[in-house]
Formats: sequence, C-alpha cells, structure tokens
Amino acid sequence: MGTTGLWLIGARGSVATTAITGLLALRSKAVPATACVSAQPEFADLGLPDWDEIQVGGHDIADISLDKRAELLSEAGVIPHRLLDAARPALSEVDTEIRPGYHPATHSGSQADAARRLADDIGSFAERHGLEQVVVVNVSSTEPVFPGLPEHGALKALEAAMAVPGRTVLPPSSVAAYAAMRADCPFVDFTPSLGIRLPALEELARRQRLPYAGSDGKTGETLVRSVLAPMFASRSLDVRSWAGTNLLGGGDGLTLADAEHAGSKLESKGRGLATLLGSEVTAPLHIDNVPDLGEQKIAWDHVSFEGFLGVRMSLQFTWSGYDSTLAAPLVLDLARFVAKAHEAGQSGPLGSLAFFFKDPVGSREHRLAEQYAALRDWAGTL
Repeated sequence: MGTTGLWLIGARGSVATTAITGLLALRSKAVPATACVSAQPEFADLGLPDWDEIQVGGHDIADISLDKRAELLSEAGVIPHRLLDAARPALSEVDTEIRPGYHPATHSGSQADAARRLADDIGSFAERHGLEQVVVVNVSSTEPVFPGLPEHGALKALEAAMAVPGRTVLPPSSVAAYAAMRADCPFVDFTPSLGIRLPALEELARRQRLPYAGSDGKTGETLVRSVLAPMFASRSLDVRSWAGTNLLGGGDGLTLADAEHAGSKLESKGRGLATLLGSEVTAPLHIDNVPDLGEQKIAWDHVSFEGFLGVRMSLQFTWSGYDSTLAAPLVLDLARFVAKAHEAGQSGPLGSLAFFFKDPVGSREHRLAEQYAALRDWAGTL
C-alpha cells in the first residue's frame, strides 16, 4: 500500500520512544510481534502497512534526544539493553525528524500561526519520504481540563478566534488535531486530553473526509475492568462499590500529581464503569505519584458485591506493569488500522476501534469481548 508515516505528538516521551524502539526491533525481526493486536492471524490479509513501510517523525517540546530517552527507559527496565544497543543509530536518525512542538507559554504569535507551522512540518515530512499518507497520533502528557470552549462551536468562528495573536483558544492537543487535519492527515488521540472532541474540529474532519479515533489508550486497570465488570452484570451480581487506586512514577506520575491534569484522566477512567455494570455505582478512584516506582505502574481495585440472599462478598485484584510497554504496541496497531481505514476512504469517528480506548469516540460499547468482535467485523469490511 506504499509507505506510511507515523507522526507522534510527544515524540520524545516514554510511550513514543518505546513505540519507536519497538518498531525498529520489529523491522529487524529482533523480537516477535507480541502484544501487537494488528499482527494477529485474523488481520493478516488486510494489507496493513508492514513494519518496514512505516516512517516516523513527530513534534515535542522536550530537548532530550531520542536515544537518551531510550537509554533512561532501558535503565528503568522498559527497553531491553540488547535492543537499545542495536537501535541507537536508527533512533538518532528518527530524532532528526522530530520538530519543536507547540506550547502556549513559549509561542508568541497566534494559534493559527502555530497550527500552520505544525501542519507544514508534517507536510514536509511526507514530501521528504514520498509518503502516501501520514497518521498523526497524540501520545503527549495529559492536559488539564480546558475551559471556555462552547463559544467556538462552529469551525469558522474557531478559526477567526485562533487568528488573534496572543489568544489561547485551544489546548495544545486540539491545536495538534487541527494541524493534522489541515495537513490532510487522520488523527488519533491516545490521551484523555480534549484533542479532536470539539464540534468545530469534527466538522473539519467531515469536510476533509478524514477518519479519527480516540480517546485515552486502554492499557491496564481499565482493560481489566472492561472484562470483569460484564461478568458481574451477566451473572446478576449487584456491585455495591468499586474502588481503585493507581500508583505510578515517572513523567506520568509527576504530571498526574497535579489535580488539574488528573481530572481528565479520572473522568476518562471512570466514565465507562456505570455503562459496563448497567447502573451507577460508588466508584472512588485515586491516582498517586510514587517517584520510587519510576516507569512502573501499580493499580489496586476492591470490588464489593452482593449475591444470592443478600450475602456480601468482595473481589480484589492488583495490576503491575510498565505503562509504556503496554501502550507502545497499541500505538503501532492504531497507526496501521487507521492508515488502512484512510486508504479505504473511511472518514469520521472510527467507533470500531473502541477496543483500544477507555473513552472511545463513536462508540458507547465498553465491554472488551464485544469491542474485539466489532474490531474484527470492521476489519473484514476493509
């Protein structure tokens, strides 16, 4: 299907670096495609982009080099040392394709100017490599909830407001989504940030006939919940409360230690539980920064439920893993699936990719088994 670009917003972050290093390892056949959903046999005949057909570039506001970030992740146990040593030259090559990102605190012009620069960067990347298409995936840090958006409901009004110098109309994730579509690229939001989820940006996607997907990659605790909660509902067990605690370090821990940044993440994680259970439930959820954990994440859940004759019982589970390791293969999967959807002429929200997200756009289905069935059926139409 020709060469495909993967443009990462937050390209020097932990998830992006792990995804890039993993892609390089898959290209060289140094590792099997474990945890890559798109590599399963049922998707083998779709004509998805091969690993060596995917060119990578991106935006980031961080100055750290890609190979240095990979080195830190290797020391933290995320990337095996043998893979890092083999990937260093290629990581340095990818690093030359990473351009300065947009941050409202350091940008002096209008947001329209910023979006134009971001779109030009993506267009130049596609031209340099002779790419037929580029999929833009946002894997940057979670943003705080952004206020004051309803007045910009229509695209024309939004663009007029974005043209005013010094005015912050959109959060960076939405500026990235706007720039992606102006560069004629599909957009995927792997974060719980606002991104494309605005009427004006959805209107732009319709006009450009572009597909988009999101939001907030489902990698750990919510993944387990999407399997367990339907079990309680189907067995007619009455869940009385479902409490969760997340312990994490690294950049995510530091970001989510801020209550404003944690707000969108907590909303995203908690939104689907009532849908899964079929009714509202007491579900306190906490995220705590534990620097000592580094890149590791631990989630602990306590489920209190009522069974026959009103007898009270409980279930507890602990999920321990590396979030970047869990997220990275999904980023590659989404790039491949969305590229194929774009090639097939699909546009609008790709609800059949709900399998990959905590808070899926274009779908109200949260049960993992049903989501996978929908993904498989959708893939058959491609």
